[in-house]
Amino acid sequence: MAAYDKADLERRMAGSVEALKHDLGGLRTGRASTSLLDPVTVEVYGSHMPLNQIATVSAPEPRMLSVQVWDKSNVGPADKAIRSAGLGLNPIVDGTTLRLPIPDLTEERRKELAKLAGQYAEKARIAARNVRRDGMDSLKIDEKKGLFGEDERKRHETEVQKLTDSTIADIDATATAKEKEILGK
Repeated sequence: MAAYDKADLERRMAGSVEALKHDLGGLRTGRASTSLLDPVTVEVYGSHMPLNQIATVSAPEPRMLSVQVWDKSNVGPADKAIRSAGLGLNPIVDGTTLRLPIPDLTEERRKELAKLAGQYAEKARIAARNVRRDGMDSLKIDEKKGLFGEDERKRHETEVQKLTDSTIADIDATATAKEKEILGK
């Protein structure tokens, strides 16, 4: 059986772009978005759970998020998790509801967020390159097994490289658009 699977490589490369989009969705740009709280995990019931599994997150106003915690005993841990997530948000506790006003972004905070977006993009590029490496390794294994010759291996390697270049271009375009959005340009 052949180790090289072009469809699998394409799926994994597309996955690295989707993961980047998900990560970038958590970076705020001054507008309230429920995806802002996606990276927040809360320690409840002896394990770490995403915030959206213990509460309902909504954006009732353009500059306000609302977190309706289902179990009153989880309000404290949810408050603590949001404060310690490094998002620059300070919840206001109102019973089982946490209100999160979205403050204006300072120039310094915008630069920090743009830098973080760049780090997310680099992580995605590394993931794409790892997929390329896996594809190249599987091509060499298939050639050694005698499934195809050197010419066909080189042709497939060119395809893998083109796929990688295309994926990295998508990553760069996505990251650049987010950085411009963050910096307000």
